[in-house]
Amino acid sequence: MNISLQFLVFLFMALVMVVFSILTVTTRRILRAATYLLIVLFCTAGIYFQLDYSFLGSVQLLIYAGGITVLYVFSILLTSAQGDRADRLPAGKFFAGFCATLAGLALCLFITLKHRFLMPQPIAGELDVKQIGFTLLSGDKYGYVLPFEAISLLLLACIVGGILIARKR
Repeated sequence: MNISLQFLVFLFMALVMVVFSILTVTTRRILRAATYLLIVLFCTAGIYFQLDYSFLGSVQLLIYAGGITVLYVFSILLTSAQGDRADRLPAGKFFAGFCATLAGLALCLFITLKHRFLMPQPIAGELDVKQIGFTLLSGDKYGYVLPFEAISLLLLACIVGGILIARKR
């Protein structure tokens, strides 16, 4: 079996993503959870860059790792007191969450194993960033301007909600 360095880097990033994803949802300190999430988002961007999707990797770093995680940290710092810890999860809720996780994993495995994936046609290089920008901001049938506006309203509502919660304290 011929193992390349690219494959080893992928395995390392995938392993780091799995470990820190589990740490994100199991830690009782919310600021540590945000830090673990940041590491997961960096590894996701690394996998995008490894697949030669430089635009997606850049968006992952700028929007998610840079913007969303900073928004999470600001909202955590605005709404929580020093040393806040999450309450211990009751056994029933933990078991229900574990069962839902196993059901989701089984569903994903079933779909992945039963679906016959088509081999993608090779693309000569990456798409032009100018073309991606026009597609993202166009309002025609295949444009993405409406989801962009919905996301901006959602982020605005989160910021206003965080400020209102912080003002009550």
